[in-house]
Amino acid sequence: MTISVVLATFNEEKNLEECLKSVKELADEICVVDGTSTDRTVEISKRFGARIIVRENPPMFHINKQKAIDMATKDWVLQLDADERVTPELEKEIREVINDQNYNGYWIPRKNWFLGRFLMKGGQYPDYTLRLYRRGKGNLPQKDVHEQAVVDGKVGYLKNPLVHIADPELKRYLMRWNRYTDIMASDIIKEGKRKDPIFALKNLFILPSWWFVLTYFRHKGFMDFWQGFLFSFFSSIRFPASYIKSWISKK
Repeated sequence: MTISVVLATFNEEKNLEECLKSVKELADEICVVDGTSTDRTVEISKRFGARIIVRENPPMFHINKQKAIDMATKDWVLQLDADERVTPELEKEIREVINDQNYNGYWIPRKNWFLGRFLMKGGQYPDYTLRLYRRGKGNLPQKDVHEQAVVDGKVGYLKNPLVHIADPELKRYLMRWNRYTDIMASDIIKEGKRKDPIFALKNLFILPSWWFVLTYFRHKGFMDFWQGFLFSFFSSIRFPASYIKSWISKK
């Protein structure tokens, strides 16, 4: 069985090289759809022999991810982000499971690096993500920023985690947080919910309170020290932030 590693990128020169190094021995081909990066992302991709398409960078980044999936020509597809790393243990497990004819896809646990530590509580581990599937059996709906791939057929679970160097510094986290809340605000506008008083009450007061209690106390986010508090706080205020942004928007 052969493997296509596929990525959608935009200005990822700081992350991409380590990502591609981690799959150098695993990938039979590398497919990259780049959103017209202005840094060395394309140059680094070429250095690893990747097949590359350069196009626009849509706000719904799953669009470019799906285009990268469509480029794949090998038996299996492993879809990665540039800030992710495949460990030797995960590589070994992937090589073993792709020969099992009973499964068309696999959920992979993920360890998320946040401001100096891996978040192991607060509902952040194992952060299962559906990234490995037979070519032609998996696709992205391209409708929601947090969506998972849809796989036709039986899906299993891997044991070894994918390493996600998501937020080594607060600046990067806030950039991604701002992008996600922009998309959420756009969805609120599209669905016509801005003037719904019940929706406003939920997003301004109920959801942020519930989410913080759930992640920080119920799922023991406090055990991840101050990083756990910051993560729970910012993830909870995404609800009021996106609602307020929907009103500020000129759309």
